[in-house]
Amino acid sequence: MTKEQEQLKDRIGEYLIPRIDQGFLFDELSDNYLEKAGVLHILKDVPVPIRISEMSGMTTVTIARNMAYVMGCDINFRYRQNYIDYIVHTFSKDFVKPLINEGVELAASEKYEEACILFRAALMIDTENRDALYCYGRACKDAYENGSGEEYIGRFKAESLEAFERLTLQDPDFDMGFYFLGFGYVNLGLYIKAKLTWDRFMELSSQGELRAEVRGLLDKLVEPCKIEEGYNAVLSGRFEEGIAILSDYEEDSRFNTWWPLWYYLGMAYKGLEEYQDAEERFRRVLQYSPSNVDTMKELAEIYEIWGDTEKVEKYRNKIKIVNANAELDREEKRAQEMPGLS
Repeated sequence: MTKEQEQLKDRIGEYLIPRIDQGFLFDELSDNYLEKAGVLHILKDVPVPIRISEMSGMTTVTIARNMAYVMGCDINFRYRQNYIDYIVHTFSKDFVKPLINEGVELAASEKYEEACILFRAALMIDTENRDALYCYGRACKDAYENGSGEEYIGRFKAESLEAFERLTLQDPDFDMGFYFLGFGYVNLGLYIKAKLTWDRFMELSSQGELRAEVRGLLDKLVEPCKIEEGYNAVLSGRFEEGIAILSDYEEDSRFNTWWPLWYYLGMAYKGLEEYQDAEERFRRVLQYSPSNVDTMKELAEIYEIWGDTEKVEKYRNKIKIVNANAELDREEKRAQEMPGLS
C-alpha cells in the first residue's frame, strides 16, 4: 500500500515529469514473484514502471533503475517511498553510484535535464550523498546557462543555488561547494555573500589555477560590495547613509547603467520626501529597465502626491500592459517548452 510521505518542494518538476508518460508503462508484479524476492511487504499492490523497450527482459536492476528515473522526474511521485524502500532493500544505498556516474556522462554530453533526473533520484535514495548533491548543483547550473526562457532559467538557477548552499552546510570543508556557490550569489547580485563565500574557498583550496581565478574575482567585487552596502542601508531606512554611498557611483561608467543603483537612490530620496530627486532617479531606472513595474508604481505614487493625474494614469496603464504581456510570454514559453521534453 502507498505510504504517507512528505510533500517536497519541486521547482523544476514541471520540466521533467512529462518524461514519465513518454517512456513508461506501469504494472503490478505478481504476489508470487514479490514473495520470492522478499519484497511483498514493500511492493504489494504497487505498480512499477516498465520501459516499453525492456518488457521482455526485466531484471531487478532494470526495475530499480526505472523506479529511480521516475522518482527523479517526480520527487513527489505517489509510490516514492515504496520505490526507495525496494531499492535500498535490494541493493543498499550503493545503488546511487551508477546513477551518479551515468548522470555525469549525460551532463558531459550536454543532456543536462536527464542528468538532473538521475542526480535527483540519487538524492532521494541517499539524502546525504555529497557527490550527488554537488553534481546536481552543477547540472542545474549547466541547464540554466544553456537554457532559454526567463521562468526556466530562474527555476534552475534557484535550484542550483539551493543545492550548493546545502552542500556547504553539509560539508563545510569541501572547497568546490564554495567555489560554485560564489557564482550563484554573483548571479543574484548578492556581492557581499559572494565575497564571504569565495573568502572561504580561498581558505580551503590549494588548487592554484582556481585560486588565481577567484582572487581576480574578489578584486572585482570591492566596488559592488560597497554598492550593496548602500542598498542595504536604504532597505534598513538609513536613507542619508545610502545616498552618501550610492551617489558616488552616479557618474561612474562601470556601474551607472545598473538599474538597481538608480532604484535604491530613488527609494532613498522618496523616503526623505525629496520627490524631485526621487523622480529623476526612478526615470533613470526606466532607461535601463523599461518594464520595471516596481519603479512605475513608485513614480505613480509620486505623481499622485503632486496631483498629476495624467501621469498617474499613464504609469498605471503601463503597469497593466507590462503585466499582461508578461503573462502572455509565460503562456507562450510553456507551450514552446513542452514539445522539447521528448
